[in-house]
Amino acid sequence: MAANNSVDPAGWLAKQIQIDDPDLLRSMVKTMAEALMSAEADKLCGASYGERSSERTNSRNGYRARDWDTRAGTVELAIPKLRQGSYFPAWLLERRRRAEQALVSVVATSYLLGVSTRRVDKLVEQLGITGISKSQVSQMAKVLDEQVEAFRTRTLDGGPFAFVWLDALTQKVREGGRIVNVHALVATAVNANGQREILGMDVTSREDGAGWLAFLRGLVARGLSGVQMVISDAHIGLVEAIGATLPGASWQRCRTHYLRNLLTTVPKSAQPWVATLVRTIFDQPSAEQVRTQHAWVIDALAAKYPAAADHLDQAREDLLAFARFPREIWKQIWSNNPQERLNKEIRRRTDVVGIFPDRAAIIRLVGAVLAEQTDEWTETRRYMGLDVLAKARLRVIPGDTPDQEHLPETLTA
Repeated sequence: MAANNSVDPAGWLAKQIQIDDPDLLRSMVKTMAEALMSAEADKLCGASYGERSSERTNSRNGYRARDWDTRAGTVELAIPKLRQGSYFPAWLLERRRRAEQALVSVVATSYLLGVSTRRVDKLVEQLGITGISKSQVSQMAKVLDEQVEAFRTRTLDGGPFAFVWLDALTQKVREGGRIVNVHALVATAVNANGQREILGMDVTSREDGAGWLAFLRGLVARGLSGVQMVISDAHIGLVEAIGATLPGASWQRCRTHYLRNLLTTVPKSAQPWVATLVRTIFDQPSAEQVRTQHAWVIDALAAKYPAAADHLDQAREDLLAFARFPREIWKQIWSNNPQERLNKEIRRRTDVVGIFPDRAAIIRLVGAVLAEQTDEWTETRRYMGLDVLAKARLRVIPGDTPDQEHLPETLTA
């Protein structure tokens, strides 16, 4: 995308959707680099592109293409041309070498990495580009909005999505002259090809039933279907929203969130022992042994920590929903939780910003991180084998015949 005002952003976005661009990260790097070059060219001309000004000393004269080899792949840059003299981004390219320079790579991807606009401005100055204000840096970052919006609203045609993870991350934002907490809702799934895929994200004022209900309805409208199990925390509004929008799907309480809640009922000195004890429940080889181990752990806790034992007993069915599926699925889910790892990556980026100026900035940064992560997942091996997914759709549990009372209503009907 050439960084100039003559290009129709809507037309460019429509073209990207039509050709189904597989590499959003490379497109974002290209867009940021061209925006920086355009800003520098405007400074040399003494006025912005297309602006009538008495202070103008030069004007644009189209673009010339130049390949730029980066770690994200080869990017075809549109370098601005001037009617008088010449322009060459020496801070970006070497005249006889088209490989990226380390500092330029930092600037081109800094916003995606969560660097604040002030720090981006300083990085730009270190590269020899002066006169670009923080507002201009922010404006350059906003060109990501169209790409992020295309990612967030795309049709979910990779289904059925057998397993879905839902979570919310709290972020700080300035609203109405105050700093308030908002929640970034994120949905991750395993698609029909066995690959992990981020379905979408949104920002709500509260992590309540209304917010989750609207979010899940949006996912269903975009194509979310075939869900066998949803993994999330036990927020009552979220659980009710899952039941309302994804009927027939089992709900599994996230063991990471649950363990945090359980450990608050025991002294800090006992928490490592209790955590280790509870994790043995999820390491059993069969559904019957999972339930046997759960009962044994309750008995082991009852003597010293009755509150923890009661807590674990009440969460029995919420925690053991996974036992209705083949063991191959348990092993993969508990050994490699995609949502927890994704949350850490989002936090790593957003913690640099600290307080966002508005909700659009949260969507811009988190959405770009999620788009980048989805691209990376498409290049990795399958998260789940196709044979395992086939068993999940049939809910076949080799060697096990759980009691009817433990099966979901959709199976006992």
